[in-house]
Amino acid sequence: MKAFLILEDGTVFEGKSIGAVREVVSEIVFNTSMTGYLEVLTDPSYAGQAVTMTYPLIGNYGICYEDMESFKGWPDGFIVREISRMPSNFRSEDSLQNFLEKNNIPGICSIDTRALVKILREKGTMNGMITTNENYSLDEVLKQLKEYKVTGVVEKVSCKEKQNYVPGDIGSKICKAEKDIAVIDVGTKKNIIRCLLNRGCNVTVYPCNFNADEVIKAKPDGIMITNGPGDPAECTSIIEQIKKLSNSGIPIFAICLGHQLMALANGAKTYKMKYGHRGANHPVKNLDTGKVYISSQNHGYVVDIDSIDQNIAKPWFVNVNDGTAEGLSYCNKPIKTVQFHPEANAGPKDSELLFDEFMKMIGGNK
Repeated sequence: MKAFLILEDGTVFEGKSIGAVREVVSEIVFNTSMTGYLEVLTDPSYAGQAVTMTYPLIGNYGICYEDMESFKGWPDGFIVREISRMPSNFRSEDSLQNFLEKNNIPGICSIDTRALVKILREKGTMNGMITTNENYSLDEVLKQLKEYKVTGVVEKVSCKEKQNYVPGDIGSKICKAEKDIAVIDVGTKKNIIRCLLNRGCNVTVYPCNFNADEVIKAKPDGIMITNGPGDPAECTSIIEQIKKLSNSGIPIFAICLGHQLMALANGAKTYKMKYGHRGANHPVKNLDTGKVYISSQNHGYVVDIDSIDQNIAKPWFVNVNDGTAEGLSYCNKPIKTVQFHPEANAGPKDSELLFDEFMKMIGGNK
């Protein structure tokens, strides 16, 4: 079946329909990872976006449900050059096509993804429509695209009530729990929780509409604020609660959206990047040690490094490619945050040691 990808600038790509057959309007982004498409598809940070994979063949090792980063697929759409319909992998339980259908994710293949990515790099991230309607009106579609805005996605992806995990859950190594961690779920990936369980922590996950007083009253040894989707400045009520957490004296480690929300709670500003960082090969430099790590990233917004009050926080990591803020260390507070994903999956494990640093912050023995 024919499918069309229509961009906000009027560019139209004609290809073939994959996944669910339905029309969708979304923000079009690209990811440069060569593997890990299932982890990308189940990363809540992609809610409100249609993902273009730059690697030309996607789906060749199939779907292993154990590798999912959450309980379902989150992107609005999926865009690839070629989809493999006959996966070859001893762990494969399903095909990518079936996974997209089951998760109601429409997509398009057989288009020139190189040309698409060049447009997004030159003109910036833009809205687009995936449709199988051959009789679309370009004028009407462009009007729709210009009016579309990603909103309310954090509430969409966050858990609805508290969840509790102990070492041994979700495939973690069985070990004795020594610490209690509160996780603020603004779009968490399963491997963030697993990394904490593997380090001997009981984990209590709070939904995004959490009450800071309740979290503080529970007296956790540490607090983790997770990754998530959307514009961080939209999350005004969450920012107010995080402000209370930041003044509690409890050690805090925040990742991706959590990093941005903590910065906003402490007076810094964020802005939307031209096309963001999405992939598994982004170099980041630790300004304390001078070491460079290859990191996994997925973000379209960034903390404005010039808006950071040096009496409140100092840059901890920077992006080697463009110099943007990749981490902050807060002055006189036990708070550290990073823009990238130290839990990786899928991606390099270079920076997972940051979880060990978090354990030292809370007095752990790992």
